[in-house]
Amino acid sequence: MNTTATEQPRTRQRYRPTELETVPAVNALLERLGLGRLDAQAVTAFGGRNDNWAGPTTTGEQVFVKTVTLLPDGDCPELGRALSFEELASRRLPPGSPLRSPALLGADRAAGVTVHRLVPGARSGAELALDGEFDDALCRAAGRAVGTLHGLGPAEDVDTGEAPLPPLAWLKALPWSAVQERSMAQIAAWQLVQDDTEVVAALHRLRDLEKTVPHGPTHCDLRFDQFIRADEGTGDLYLCDWEEFRLADPARDVGAFAGEWLFHAAYSVFAPTGEGGDGGGGDGGGAGQPGPAAGFGLTHEEIVARGSASLRRHLPRIGSFWRGYLECRTPDAGLPERAAAYAGWHMFDRLIATAEAHATLNPVARAAAGIGRTVLLDPAAAARTLGLTLPASSLPGRSLTTPSRPAPSRPAPSLSNGSSHR
Repeated sequence: MNTTATEQPRTRQRYRPTELETVPAVNALLERLGLGRLDAQAVTAFGGRNDNWAGPTTTGEQVFVKTVTLLPDGDCPELGRALSFEELASRRLPPGSPLRSPALLGADRAAGVTVHRLVPGARSGAELALDGEFDDALCRAAGRAVGTLHGLGPAEDVDTGEAPLPPLAWLKALPWSAVQERSMAQIAAWQLVQDDTEVVAALHRLRDLEKTVPHGPTHCDLRFDQFIRADEGTGDLYLCDWEEFRLADPARDVGAFAGEWLFHAAYSVFAPTGEGGDGGGGDGGGAGQPGPAAGFGLTHEEIVARGSASLRRHLPRIGSFWRGYLECRTPDAGLPERAAAYAGWHMFDRLIATAEAHATLNPVARAAAGIGRTVLLDPAAAARTLGLTLPASSLPGRSLTTPSRPAPSRPAPSLSNGSSHR
């Protein structure tokens, strides 16, 4: 179909891949699998912290190849976690399951390389969100996928170690090695967290509570760009990138998805996208990010007003995800409040990540931090605002704020309260 004059080209964030000659284990694995070698002139790369290659091999297969970093002793826990998901999924997911992941074709544990079948016409959830195409139907499909994942039940040979984020030690001070690797804006973002004693205390409470709640198979790195949709054929939604997969609090994933929409809403009011003037340019990490000057020249009142309007437009996406989730899993009664708290942390996590290339934090980043703070400090009210509610028949759960009794009923405040944090 030809693009008309009024249609905007679809966002496709692709990058030049690392030279294959520098990673000989990639083609070596492909040849052992009988897939030929990657066509160096035709491959491209998706975003992300790991080297990857996507495209055809010399035998005509379309593949996605990724490497993960080995530890100094040669161990590769990230690959081990990813393969543990593949094993669990092969045993417990029936045909036609709402949870789909690109087919694994092979792996080399010693080299930290995996090969998956490339999803035809794949576009990431980040690209879809920027173009206004991550709609209610796709959000519901995402909720069904995540609910199915969390419902896979007890699992052997799955990592039970604590998820790394939020890093409690870093709430006190960054190690010198981390300071050397981060931009001035990232250091300023961390200082926003470290200087806020209420936020630090809330994050400690969240990590303490996580140890006492039911754990299950959890993605633990859920962002828009971990979802991909096939542009051709059925247009199915897939969930990928399982390097952080482990048994953990499922509220992490629910909160991360809600946090992605909060972050997208906070940033997307400052640059045009396909969402009726809502969204910003891509950050390669799951949400829109404006240029470094975004927000300068706007008053506090203008930032709050525009941010509040954008939040109202995006909240239905979270509601659609939650409805899909509840179709596939009945969570514990405390999960909505914990998920809201994780959504608050996710706002800080994403603004730290997107500050990598900047020297200073712009006003929009500070507004996003303010929203994250509001959500994190009152997760019960935030859960109601986000639509993360359970049927009345749910069993009593434990609260982050009042563990011995239910939180008092009151109107949920605006998430934009205090949005120009610090």
